[in-house]
Amino acid sequence: MADHAISDHPAVQQQLDRLMALGPGADILGLDRITRLLDRLGNPHDALPPVFHVAGTNGKGSTCAFLRAALEADGKRVHVFTSPHLVRFNERIRIAGSLISDDALAALLGEVLDRGGDIGASFFEVTAAAAFLAFSREPADACVIEVGLGGRLDATNMVADPAACAIAQLGLDHQAFLGDTIGAIAAEKAGIARAGRPLVTLSYPAEAAQAVARIAEERGADLRARQRDWDLERTETGITLTDPLGSISLAAPILPGAHQAFNLALAIATIRAQDRVSVSDKALLAAPIAATWPARMQRLLPGPLTDLLGDGCELWLDGGHNPAAGEAISTAIAERAAGRPVHLVCGMLSNKDMAGLLAPFASFTESLTAIPVPGHAHHAPETLADAARTLGIAETRTAADPASALSAIRRSGVESGVILILGSLYLAGEVLAANGEFPD
Repeated sequence: MADHAISDHPAVQQQLDRLMALGPGADILGLDRITRLLDRLGNPHDALPPVFHVAGTNGKGSTCAFLRAALEADGKRVHVFTSPHLVRFNERIRIAGSLISDDALAALLGEVLDRGGDIGASFFEVTAAAAFLAFSREPADACVIEVGLGGRLDATNMVADPAACAIAQLGLDHQAFLGDTIGAIAAEKAGIARAGRPLVTLSYPAEAAQAVARIAEERGADLRARQRDWDLERTETGITLTDPLGSISLAAPILPGAHQAFNLALAIATIRAQDRVSVSDKALLAAPIAATWPARMQRLLPGPLTDLLGDGCELWLDGGHNPAAGEAISTAIAERAAGRPVHLVCGMLSNKDMAGLLAPFASFTESLTAIPVPGHAHHAPETLADAARTLGIAETRTAADPASALSAIRRSGVESGVILILGSLYLAGEVLAANGEFPD
């Protein structure tokens, strides 16, 4: 699936237009192009501050948010590379705590494309190269880098000697690129492992755990698996993490959803497993309440979209788009609703599993309004509505966009309850922009 981006800054848009014209039109995994591109740029990835490298099917972005929060709470300057962006392309590259400026972004993209535009590097590879270049030129204490797709053949895996690597939740997604079994996908994710460096993981089904352990052993990585080398326990006030350094009690994450406790614990366990960046316990304790990560169980603020609903309605947004995300989000939204009516607005890319995402919601959802995902190949709203009816969601409809969907829900007589927009991070970006909420 080709990536897309627009900017209201003319110089940035000029470079984005070049990028879309030169890059392949689909995800193409492999390290040959990025290797040649980085070589032309002077191999900036070899001159980065200590790197925390995070892979996973779901939760890797939230794990990065908790890592950043802990590091910055200790006064560290932190570079961050994540994807995709939601509203502005700049969200992908955070330099020492701030989103990259338009002027700096335009110059970096221009430099990368001028030197390597003939290589045929993908949208993501050019972006990663620009991030590495930016990070190599600005002093910082650490880098937090999120894998784009998979791990072994992802452009971010050019980082040869990270401080630590982590793998968040694993599940079935991107099977066309990573394999159609959980074991094959786990092996690809574990490809970020590095000899002598910590590889910190959650607990997984046996097939996935065995695949991760095998790759870690082959690579000589120091595997730190949950329930074997470290663990977490839920408490009335949060969680207690226990690892070889002892125990530390943390507040419940401010990010909604029970699944965020695992992402928080993974981030803290990763920091405690490495020895290149010292972080105080006081900073670790700050991470749960300092982390922010938009479009992941985010309650939308008053704005043009929320104003379309009744005063008794809450509007929530999540970019989740695969079966594992469906399980986590459905649990979180059911807890939030506490018996109140739940209505879904959903748009999904055409390569995503409709039934897999929606099945966990079917038992308690009163209606689903299906919408398109602008600018991307997506399931037709009618097809998505049919899938929801098959699962047992009796009331379904289609709409042209999020605003039309919310208006239709209001017209149907809904004056209170919980409305959740989900199914795509690209759609989530459209929603945030329409409601005037821009990630910063």
